[in-house]
Amino acid sequence: MFDDAQLPLVFLGLMAFSVLVYAILDGFDLGVGILLPMDNKQQRDRMVASIGPFWDANETWLVLAVGILLIAFPQAHSLILRELYIPAAFMLIGLIVRGVSFDFRVKAVTRFQRSWDWAFKLGSLFVALSQGYMLGRYVLGFDQQAVAYGFAVLSAMGVAAAYTYIGGAWLVMKTTGPLQLRASIWTRRAGWVAAAGIALVSIANVSLSPTVAARWLTMPNAILLFPLPVLSGAIVVFIDYYLRNQPHAEDFGHSLPFFFIALLFSLSFIGLGYSYFPYVVPHVLLATEGASAPVSLRFILTGIIIIMPTILLYTAFTYRVFWGKATDLTYH
Repeated sequence: MFDDAQLPLVFLGLMAFSVLVYAILDGFDLGVGILLPMDNKQQRDRMVASIGPFWDANETWLVLAVGILLIAFPQAHSLILRELYIPAAFMLIGLIVRGVSFDFRVKAVTRFQRSWDWAFKLGSLFVALSQGYMLGRYVLGFDQQAVAYGFAVLSAMGVAAAYTYIGGAWLVMKTTGPLQLRASIWTRRAGWVAAAGIALVSIANVSLSPTVAARWLTMPNAILLFPLPVLSGAIVVFIDYYLRNQPHAEDFGHSLPFFFIALLFSLSFIGLGYSYFPYVVPHVLLATEGASAPVSLRFILTGIIIIMPTILLYTAFTYRVFWGKATDLTYH
């Protein structure tokens, strides 16, 4: 099906796809966690109920992406973990805190429930910031200059804002009444911050990397790629316009913000992919240089051809079963 030269690029694409799906799916439940309002228990309960059937399974895509990195690009896996060991450890701590606090707050209702809500909220923020920081370090090839670390901090805040943005849109889609109106306000504010973050990160990325600048700013690439930022800006403006006019009759178009933000995430990933392809570690290691042996890749591809569609079907089935407005989350 693929020759030996194409196999590393195929796996690079599969890994990128897994990361994108993870960012969208786990991004919204991280965003919901960040948005938990500590002044209203009823709204917190409904927000937790909205992600209850999904949040744990969403992390499957992160496991799949890391698994592909490990078995298809072991050299890159070693390099990335060596450089990002500390922030990756913090991310894992945040994920553990989220998992523990979620189960305790819904299954062991005691006077400590508010404390578990705080843990879930802070754990979600911790994970989002850690992932954004790691992304910033990664795209600059783990540059050790102070400006590169500053870029990573900017990336951390941008990713946290983006997760909050899509998390708020999820609540607009899954809730009604005062919580939906409140989520509309949260989403608009997060959208302004996320849009500013995307713009600043894009400018910084072009400024710090001559290779990326050449890809985006030279002719005719500049003209051909111009629709990408224009469409991204139009999406933010449209979502802001829609949310500014909430509520709509019969909840018309309540899913539009979520799906358009998912499209915005996809456009951002396309931009990143174009900027650094065919590197598996930007500026450091090409996919063809860091890949496993072709015979290993062919064997692994057989498994992924079975596993990835299975996860996609399971994910689609889960969202189909639990589609509609959130209800109270109860355990019997």
